[in-house]
Amino acid sequence: MHLNPKQRIAGEKNLLWRRLIPPIDKRSAKSFIRTNERIRAREIRVIDENGEQLGVMAPFDALKMARERSLDLVEISPNAVPPVCKIQDYGKYLYEKDKSERAARKKQKVIVIKEVKFSVTVDEHDYQTKKNQAVRFLGEGDKVKASLRFKGRQMAHRDLGYKIINRLILDIGDAGLVEFMPRMEGTTLHAILAPSKKVEVAPKKAASSATPAAGTKPTEPAVPTPAQA
Repeated sequence: MHLNPKQRIAGEKNLLWRRLIPPIDKRSAKSFIRTNERIRAREIRVIDENGEQLGVMAPFDALKMARERSLDLVEISPNAVPPVCKIQDYGKYLYEKDKSERAARKKQKVIVIKEVKFSVTVDEHDYQTKKNQAVRFLGEGDKVKASLRFKGRQMAHRDLGYKIINRLILDIGDAGLVEFMPRMEGTTLHAILAPSKKVEVAPKKAASSATPAAGTKPTEPAVPTPAQA
């Protein structure tokens, strides 16, 4: 296939352009972080590997400094004006970033909504059992949905359902916070309670073999009198 001079020149320019663009680092593409030659801003604010401000300069000059130190130029604040870049080890930067993200994910608590169901004709024993379940769920950090379904003619006695749910809210007390007050949805009355922010620390039990404080005499066991024996 013969190419005319214009097509040949266009092909050579395209090939040259491809050679000038460095290959994409898979890690950089995954995290959308620009590094080294891929930093396209005209001017950038540069921080060195020790955290010192080096001022505003062209990316070419900053990259030259990074290469002289056998490090990379990493864009850490692309939305700043001008963008902020840091001279550092890019592999180490990704490792530390991934490590901090994993630690943050471990600290996150997945909130689960657990349901406790009541009926208008609930007896006292069943009520106490389900109330204790709700308190336990809240203590474990989960939300609780207290629901009460009306059947047939029970819809004419909604006030009984409100009394049961409101009683539950009062009985739970400081163990939970009301996120949604009791309300009707169809034939079901429900309320949602969230765990209380207050954290109660259980008092530590004193060890039976505790060492007496300095300067005090250990307490001697009482000798029973004949009347006590």
